[in-house]
Amino acid sequence: MTLQTSAPPRPGVRERRPAPATTGGVAARTHAWYAPWLMVLPALVALGAFNLWPSVNGVLLAFTDVRPLAGGGFIGLANFERMLNDDQLATALLNSVIYMIVCLPFLLLLPLALALLVEKKLAGMAFFRTVFYTPVVASAVVVALIWNWMLDDRGLINSMARHLGFVSEAIPFLTDRWLVLFSAISLTIWKGLGYYMIIYLSALGGVPRELHEAAAMDGAGVWRRFWTVTVPGVRNTMMLVAILIIVSALRIFSELYMLTNGTGGIGGQDVSVVMLIQMYARGFSGNLGYASALSILLFLLTLVPLLLLARINRKVQD
Repeated sequence: MTLQTSAPPRPGVRERRPAPATTGGVAARTHAWYAPWLMVLPALVALGAFNLWPSVNGVLLAFTDVRPLAGGGFIGLANFERMLNDDQLATALLNSVIYMIVCLPFLLLLPLALALLVEKKLAGMAFFRTVFYTPVVASAVVVALIWNWMLDDRGLINSMARHLGFVSEAIPFLTDRWLVLFSAISLTIWKGLGYYMIIYLSALGGVPRELHEAAAMDGAGVWRRFWTVTVPGVRNTMMLVAILIIVSALRIFSELYMLTNGTGGIGGQDVSVVMLIQMYARGFSGNLGYASALSILLFLLTLVPLLLLARINRKVQD
């Protein structure tokens, strides 16, 4: 019995190799290097057209006196020098900073307290979650109109206060400088509670129950467990919420605009930086150059507290 072996290849004859594996009868092929870029090209074009180019163009316009129909030219740092003597800008900066300082602690802690209440699995908690979140999905303009009706001199609150004998004259919620500002702040806080509550609820789900049980077994009370277990467990989320609050408060527009009927209060004393940008940019004679310079100032004003929070967070983690 003999064993058959394959004959060695003859000189000058190329050895035939097996065909590559196929999928569905078609040989597998490698994609060209530019194939992934073709997939993301539409998104890159949209990003450049609607985000990158407007940002760059806004910086360029800040050094001009361009107007919508009249055109303009390069004026250097004149728009930024104008800011130093703009009293209305100083008022808008003060209002925006006050708005941020007041909103930050309320919207940082109150939603956390609500999240701790509604995370408990009790009957009816789903209803309360829905109630607390309802203002978030409501339109800011519609909510502001409702508050305008409630806070008007002949509105619901003043009518009830006079009827009960608490006041003899209407409380100037919408005409006094500081009352308008704090009325808008209360509207922002009320509307934002449900939004940040949902963020905290997702963070509380990641805090291990074992830590609370161990702390309770060691004799820690409710407040002790809150500060030693809950707060450290949601610290990163609190930092995120603080950043969102700061950015939103410094960019406030709808609340003040609707409560003051677009005027910024009596004498424009309740105007915000965003409202000031809108006032200078709107209309056919709008000063787009100065409005662009104000937008750069707003960007820097927003960037400072964010960098400060990032530094504080880095120190806490270290």
